[in-house]
Order: sequence, then structure tokens, then C-alpha cells
Amino acid sequence: MTESSTPSREPSTPPVPPNGESKLADWPIGASIVVALAIAIMIGLGIWQLGRASEKDALIARYQTNMSLPPTAFPSINPADQDYLYRTVSANCLRVTEWRELAGRTVDGRSGWRHIATCATGAEGPGILVDMGVSEGPGPDLAWVGGFVRGRVTLEPDQQSAFSRMLSDPAPLRLMIVAETPAPGLVASAPPDPSSVPSNHRSYAGQWFLFAAMAAAIFILAVLQRRRNGRG
Repeated sequence: MTESSTPSREPSTPPVPPNGESKLADWPIGASIVVALAIAIMIGLGIWQLGRASEKDALIARYQTNMSLPPTAFPSINPADQDYLYRTVSANCLRVTEWRELAGRTVDGRSGWRHIATCATGAEGPGILVDMGVSEGPGPDLAWVGGFVRGRVTLEPDQQSAFSRMLSDPAPLRLMIVAETPAPGLVASAPPDPSSVPSNHRSYAGQWFLFAAMAAAIFILAVLQRRRNGRG
């Protein structure tokens, strides 16, 4: 008898997936979603900062307009009304109830101690704050006890930290007159200028867009490096 010969079989090879499916399998889907969300958030923050920049530009333009308006009376009924910022106002300080000393600068740019008077304007009411000028050192004997004042409006110095403001609900800052005529023995303080109002929103927007671009580039380079290592 002759033995029946069995045909030899070729070793089976696994099917080769199409090129596109292989690339998709190598791509980290979960990490891609996380990175895409982070990039979207950063781009959104950049767009938000651009919107804030436009709002700040409009605010500074309004302050510049206030500087050209005619003098008016101080809004004693609402001493926190920011519509009066950088406008020239006048008021009558009946008497000084308190003095405060803080670092300041004179109209000609010299550093010193500015003297802020809390003034009563009547029997009741919140009164007004007036920056009456700058001295070279702290603690001068001030003879000024009140009278007519005129000057440009700014906000009172904010002595609360940003962190404490986040933890509490502080009262709005009051308006303060920077007197054109200083108290005897003092030098006039530098008048408030809208050009000194910080407006960094465009640079912040650029930083967020840069972070988004860097995150995308780093992630793509990391994935490409991973695929190269896998092939090796």
C-alpha cells in the first residue's frame, strides 16, 4: 500500500490591518481627549482675556473723558460711585476726624509720605477722604483742620490683600479727592492719571494661546516618539 500523502500547509499569518487602523490603534485616545480639553480651556481663557482687554480700553477711555469734564460737586450721597473717577470735584471739609499716613509721591515725582484726611461734611453721613499732600518724612505737625478742597478723584488705598478679599465680601472702596492745593507744610500729591491703570489682558491672552500651542506640540512629539520606540 502506498501511504497517502497529505498536502503541506503554509504557516498562517495574522491579517495585516490597514495602515490607517494601525495608526489609530497606536494613538492614545484617552490622553488625546484630556489634552484636547486642556487646550480648549486655555484657548477659551485667552479669548476671555481679549474680551477683558476691550472692556478695560473702554473704561480707560471713559476715565480720559472724565478728566475733560467741568468740575462738579463731590457725590457725598454715594461716596463709592466710580462714575466720578478721574473727574475734578470740590467739597467742603467741615473738620478733620482722622489722619492717615501712607507712602506717596509728589506732583514732581519725589517719594514721601502722603497724608489722607477723613473729613466730616455734616452732622451725619460717611464724610469724604482727601489726600492733602506729601511730606518728606512721617509724622509732621499738620495745622490744617478743614476747609474748601478741590481735586481729581481716585479710589482710596486698598490695604486688603487679594487673598483676604477672596475670603470675605469687603465693602467697595470709597472715592478720594487728591487736593490740588496741599495743606500748609506739604507738597501736592501726584494727581491720578488713567494711563497708570494696569491693562495686561492682551499679554495674558498671548500667554494662554502660547501655552495651548506648546501643549499641542509637546503632546504630538511625545506620541510620535512613542510610536518610533514601539517600532524599534
